[in-house]
Amino acid sequence: MTFDQKTLLAYLRDDLEIKDAGLDTPLFSSGLLDSVSMVGLLAFLEQASGMIIRTEDVTLENFDTPARILAFAQATV
Repeated sequence: MTFDQKTLLAYLRDDLEIKDAGLDTPLFSSGLLDSVSMVGLLAFLEQASGMIIRTEDVTLENFDTPARILAFAQATV
């Protein structure tokens, strides 16, 4: 599976049902996602991108918006 902006936004919209998800949508700080959704998102990211996400990397700085997730993924690969 290819991991890119389109793939991430489709996952957020279709699987997590965040219909208005855009690159700057706050996911966790706004309460759109909870801890259960986070586990699913992390599993999706690892599967789609092939990266391994360390516990210490799971921060708002890296995961609060789709743009931050994409930046983290690009820096990790």
